[in-house]
Amino acid sequence: MRLVILDNYDLASEWAAKYICNRIIQYKPSPSRYFTLGLPTGSTPLGCYKKLIEYHKRGDLSFKYVKTFNMDEYVGLPRSHPESYHSYMWNNFFKHIDIDPNNAHILDGNAADLKAECDAFEKKIEEAGGIDLFVGGIGPDGHIAFNEPGSSLVSRTRLKTLAMDTILANAKYFDGDLAKVPTMALTVGVGTVMDAREVMILITGAHKAFALYKAIEEGVNHMWTVSAFQQHPHTIFVCDEDATLELRVKTVKYFKGLMHVHNKLVDPLYSMKEQN
Repeated sequence: MRLVILDNYDLASEWAAKYICNRIIQYKPSPSRYFTLGLPTGSTPLGCYKKLIEYHKRGDLSFKYVKTFNMDEYVGLPRSHPESYHSYMWNNFFKHIDIDPNNAHILDGNAADLKAECDAFEKKIEEAGGIDLFVGGIGPDGHIAFNEPGSSLVSRTRLKTLAMDTILANAKYFDGDLAKVPTMALTVGVGTVMDAREVMILITGAHKAFALYKAIEEGVNHMWTVSAFQQHPHTIFVCDEDATLELRVKTVKYFKGLMHVHNKLVDPLYSMKEQN
């Protein structure tokens, strides 16, 4: 497990974007060999998406041969609703890059048969050859995707009832009106994300500090589902200084002492121009 600590949100977002960029370019995607990327929503990845768009616009990165699978979607919210995760992904990322819309997979929270929709999503991931890099964020209670506290750590894509803490946290996107916040969602399972060849989890802000502490300094616990990734062979936690406030001093010092190694993963930043 790697813990990458940057000074602030912007630097953490840039490090994560550089890592994604380098992994895609090193993979050398082609019409017969797509890179498969798992993606999150929420406020945390926005800075990362902005940097990826920047790399694309200057010609360093293409998503032409990339397939994406999003972590989750609300149930019952129209796809066109500004707070649906379809709208979020297209407005904040997909419409600014060259991805084929057929390769951007997002769960349908309005499907007639929600279980069949979840099963089909797992099948699509399998048919794509599995996920090369799954990027995720977490909630203050340590949930990844919508795998709320108490979720099975071997769970697959399914329908989930949202915890009240999650509903309260999401109310800011719905004019602060709890009655407007969806109470159910479709989500990939912890096991679905664990199957990815690599996992990168973005954690920023002091309000996520206790969750980061639970994720890396205590044992695996289904009440803090992000802690499961201690057991993944290739996990990178990318955080800012504020998110480390609950960690032991020696933990922070240890991982900061490895930053010269971690930075070699993103420096130099590769460019697809060099491959052409």
